[in-house]
Amino acid sequence: MPEPGPPAAPSPLVLGIETSCDETAAAVVAHGRVVLSSVVASQGALHAPYGGVFPEVASRQHIRDIGPVVRRALAEAGVGLDDVACVAVTYGPGLAGSLLVGLNAAKGLALARGLPLVGVNHMHGHLYSNWLHVGGRMRRADGGGDGDGGGAGGGAGVGGTAPPGAGDDAWPGDPPFPHLLLTVSGGHTELVHVRGHGDFRLLGATLDDAAGEAFDKAARMLGLGYPGGPAIERAAAGGDAAAVRFPVADTAAPLDFSFSGLKTALRREVEAHTARGAAVPVADVAAAFQAAVVRALVGRVRRALASAASARSARSWRACPS
Repeated sequence: MPEPGPPAAPSPLVLGIETSCDETAAAVVAHGRVVLSSVVASQGALHAPYGGVFPEVASRQHIRDIGPVVRRALAEAGVGLDDVACVAVTYGPGLAGSLLVGLNAAKGLALARGLPLVGVNHMHGHLYSNWLHVGGRMRRADGGGDGDGGGAGGGAGVGGTAPPGAGDDAWPGDPPFPHLLLTVSGGHTELVHVRGHGDFRLLGATLDDAAGEAFDKAARMLGLGYPGGPAIERAAAGGDAAAVRFPVADTAAPLDFSFSGLKTALRREVEAHTARGAAVPVADVAAAFQAAVVRALVGRVRRALASAASARSARSWRACPS
């Protein structure tokens, strides 16, 4: 009878902490790519009366939430701090006070346990989210499930072998290189040429508000509440986007974005109805505003792809699974 082999090497676990804006988040990741747990405490309701994120309120709430969120992330992964190999934390960009809470918590944990501390750029986190798997189950390229829905025990565990594609080797669902990345969030709107791991080139970014911030401000003008993105989308569902034609700003750099003119056009549309004593057609205006933002985003993506094609480098751009 053959001798049993050595036990499988335990998976290096990373505890990740993120507090860049108004959400306190922590996650435990195995094999570099398998999310065993992800816990998020949102402050949306807290900031709703202000119509946007109030930085001082955000940082104080992070202080209250950071401990419980980290403890829950560890518990849901079924591990303790003794199982963690390093602590990763967002160092920026973001709100200074919010970032400070996460950084101090991560530094304290790393120092107390003698663990390495890894600073992570917030924007790189957006980019690399496309390589993550959930609960040991592979993230399907079509966004659908992959079996039983995963969970902390979905095949990764704390030790043993990694699920297919969880390590450095490519999995068919991984984004191919090179590719074009569009990041749209509350604080950033960027187009990036991703040529390989750690090899990025910024092609365009917003010159003023990010798309998400523009949605927040538009929702406030229309009395729709916060957060603005979901509020605008709900209102737009019953509206006619063709009823109002909002402009899409052109920029000196063809792949940059600008949403300040769009906000001004929205404000003037609202003021024109108010001056006439007429009710603002909120659903139509919301639908038109949403359509204008989408036109701006899609237009820049198409322009970037056309530019690559005209330079006879179309083969350097490949479509990512969505």
